[in-house]
Amino acid sequence: MQTDKVIDHIVNWLKDYAITAKQNGFVIGVSGGIDSAVTSTLCAKTGLDLLCLEMPIHQAENQSDRASAHIDWLQENFTNVKRQSVNLTPVFDSLVTAFPKVENEEERFMSLANTRARLRMTTLYYFAALERYLVAGTGNKVEDFGVGFYTKYGDGGVDLSPIADLLKTEVYEIAKALKINEEIIKAAPTDGLWGDDRTDEDQIGASYPELEWAMKMNDEGKTVNDFENREKEVFSIFKRFNTMNQHKMRPIPICAIPEMLKFTI
Repeated sequence: MQTDKVIDHIVNWLKDYAITAKQNGFVIGVSGGIDSAVTSTLCAKTGLDLLCLEMPIHQAENQSDRASAHIDWLQENFTNVKRQSVNLTPVFDSLVTAFPKVENEEERFMSLANTRARLRMTTLYYFAALERYLVAGTGNKVEDFGVGFYTKYGDGGVDLSPIADLLKTEVYEIAKALKINEEIIKAAPTDGLWGDDRTDEDQIGASYPELEWAMKMNDEGKTVNDFENREKEVFSIFKRFNTMNQHKMRPIPICAIPEMLKFTI
């Protein structure tokens, strides 16, 4: 990958899109992870306004510390970067209290994890509307179009996706070129929705390089029967996520009404 040219291409694309849309800049949720660090830096390089939001919800301390340190670094290097911290923990806790009890605690736990992401999306759009900013998405190609590893109308609810055509390994290349904090680069990827230290690999069952391989094999028309051992396991994991999350990756289905039914007989 021609890393420097890719960076310039994304930065120019972001700036052109915002100017054409007559928006003043971007707002992004900074989590302490590699994707939000890279995306926020690319947005900062446009020279347009960038508002970085910290939105903890029972967040692990190391994630919050990485996010804060990254925003400090951005503000040291770019004059167009602002920050805002919004503690969503009491909002989340109040919402949990208001919800009725359910029998299946495991399903409730998953639903509440997605609720965290949707609370953050709502917060991002609140500030976006105030300042005429675009909400910048942080999803990469594997998450957005391979396994659908994001929350629908949560971190998937954005105005534009600067790194969605980059594989995770390519995001790391960009991060190194941008001189992103080494602590962020070395941190295990996590969605930060559970209030513990579980990683993306813990949840999915495969690493991003493995998923990238499986995504390539799938694009080439391979099937699970073409592989053995760990490769077979990884490909099966990819196919399972890819199949069950198609509803996220496809346009919202519209019920088309036949023209003949629109006329009164």
